[in-house]
Amino acid sequence: MTMIEMFKRTAAAAAILAGLGVATAQAETVALVTINQQALFFNQINDGAQAAADKAGAKLVIFNANNQAAAQNTAIENYIAQKVDGIVLVAIDVNGVKPAITAAKAAGIPVVAIDARIPDGDNAAFIGVDNTGAGEQIGKYFADYVAKNGGAAKVGIVGALNSFIQNQRLDGFKKTAGVSGVTFLDTVDGQNVQDVALTASENLMTANPDMTAIYATGEPQLIGAISAVSSQNMKDKVKVFGWDLTAQAIKGIDEGWITAVVQQDPYKEGEAGVNAILALKKGEKVEPNIDIPVTIVTKENVDKFRDLFK
Repeated sequence: MTMIEMFKRTAAAAAILAGLGVATAQAETVALVTINQQALFFNQINDGAQAAADKAGAKLVIFNANNQAAAQNTAIENYIAQKVDGIVLVAIDVNGVKPAITAAKAAGIPVVAIDARIPDGDNAAFIGVDNTGAGEQIGKYFADYVAKNGGAAKVGIVGALNSFIQNQRLDGFKKTAGVSGVTFLDTVDGQNVQDVALTASENLMTANPDMTAIYATGEPQLIGAISAVSSQNMKDKVKVFGWDLTAQAIKGIDEGWITAVVQQDPYKEGEAGVNAILALKKGEKVEPNIDIPVTIVTKENVDKFRDLFK
């Protein structure tokens, strides 16, 4: 047999084996089902997930639900049909998405929830913060601040009422912030959309001219509140507390009218989510709950975070 004939036979055999999936290893495909791609927070999750996938030689596909809970269910169903290797989920409706998670598990596709905990769900793990507990932390900080600055405050809330985790943040805040001298005013719905949150914040201030503080439960709500306080020249009257740093929030902290912001580590959440999926596919054990600590950012420690938002 000539060298040319041997080469042809070897190439043909390799092609057959590749067609059978024997000789060529396919990279794992991990799907990330997120909430939106407007908020910096979710884009930082994407960045962490992409870095983890790239490092492992895996493929990452990202689905943007544009704040539509039903779209997340459909996306998971489609990824099941495509037989992806695993799904990382940032859920909008943590109860409504449970049947889709169960279907993925039945198909042998692990789901790892990040940021939003799925109560009694069939997801393989949860990675994120204790939103109620962190809400209590910022609520306690708020209560202490009020006690040191006159002993009274009238606080309005800018929330995202379709978000289970942001409602947890609100409940936790109210639990510890509701001390003597603190009055809770209206709660408006920013819907996790900056423009909606801006209008809602403006309406909140118009309806409550004696308001002295705002608590915003997530990044779009905080940006909306910041814009509203700025545009209505209320920086000297309304102190802002909220979640998720941005360049605007750091500027407000420097100026003294944004008092405290809960900062998560979304990059680490995305990275850990992909790594958990890849570990599960290897048959490795993954802890069911992986905690990502938060930091309450104030004027005293904001310098540690400036480089993230340059």
